[in-house]
Amino acid sequence: MSETIVISPTSRQEGHAELSMEVDDEGIVTTGRYFSITPVRGIEKMVIGKRPETAPVLVQRICGVCPVTHTLSSVEAIDDSLKIDVPKAGKILREICLNAHIINSHAIHQFLIAPDFVPEAEYDNVVRNVSKIRKQAQYVEDVVGGEGIHPSDIRIGGMAHNLTKNSVNKIKTRIQGLSNLLESHVEQIAGLVEDKEFPENLGVHDKEVFATSNTYGERNNLELTKIEEILPTSWYDDDTIGERACSQIPLYNGDCVETGPRARAAKFRKFGQKGVKAQHLARAEEMINAAERILELIDKLDPSAQVMAKYTLEGTDRLGIGVIEGPRGTNVHMAKISSEGYISDYRAIVPTTWNIPTMGIATEGTHHEYAPHVIRAYDPCLSCATHMIVKDDDSKEVLKDEMIQL
Repeated sequence: MSETIVISPTSRQEGHAELSMEVDDEGIVTTGRYFSITPVRGIEKMVIGKRPETAPVLVQRICGVCPVTHTLSSVEAIDDSLKIDVPKAGKILREICLNAHIINSHAIHQFLIAPDFVPEAEYDNVVRNVSKIRKQAQYVEDVVGGEGIHPSDIRIGGMAHNLTKNSVNKIKTRIQGLSNLLESHVEQIAGLVEDKEFPENLGVHDKEVFATSNTYGERNNLELTKIEEILPTSWYDDDTIGERACSQIPLYNGDCVETGPRARAAKFRKFGQKGVKAQHLARAEEMINAAERILELIDKLDPSAQVMAKYTLEGTDRLGIGVIEGPRGTNVHMAKISSEGYISDYRAIVPTTWNIPTMGIATEGTHHEYAPHVIRAYDPCLSCATHMIVKDDDSKEVLKDEMIQL
């Protein structure tokens, strides 16, 4: 006889969500349904009719955890819509800022999951290391992006400022100094994760991985025609859940996908492991990958080079695509600029939105007591995921059963 077990809200994540599970007599999850209950804010609607430079400022406030990711996705989309060719130095600075953000965000997640893996005797040391790592990564975000929380120097057309030679040297010194700590910290986290007694195949699923780049984002590695969004009422087999869920269900090539650190590692770094432990291991290893990329890029940066392209804001309603590989996965923003120079359309499909349907499926096949570990392994960010509503332009009625084709 099956039983329904509901965890509401799920814990140690950004925002609020529920996990509803059908379990058999032995407590094994037969159907897992994860869904957002964070209220819709409609930020994409707020930017319609505004000047293009307004969009990055507004959408970076989709989330306080992921502002760098959203700012970059937004400017990339508008750059693409206006056919702006960002100077090489501007591209380098954008990628440096993103990789510092990845280190910072992954360290935050390790603090959140520390109670699951870290023994009391090692807990203080792990938390201190997390704080040290974040301090150095945040410094790079502040210097390159202007601010770490709401990066004001990431602009349409490139960056507001280049770095001075002194700033270049400071970043290089700090990241080089951080490398030893990162290596020992990642080794410690990996060992603790490997030692954790979990059921075999916990969190393993059969969905495809979804990633466009190892360290930044590449719109040419994404086929827009394969993306569609459906309303939750069309995805969940429980009507009550479908009506309460507060985010769309994005599909790629007709199915849900997994995006994030493990997806990038599998696609670009020959990482073959799957499941909950693999998520944590890939995330930890990506911190070293990001630090190495910063050092590689900082050596390529010419502090005297131009970082901002010359452009005009008169658009042609051409759909621009901005694709950034944020800490939690592939972040896609889409923008159109009218001939008068105003935003005529704006949409976003963010990492946690992609992962929401997959997370529920990933809980299936093992005991429900382990399901929260599956959810936390994805580091979900529900404020990022819950930001879009679909309305009829004439009646203003919220649509409930319509498929959204991009």
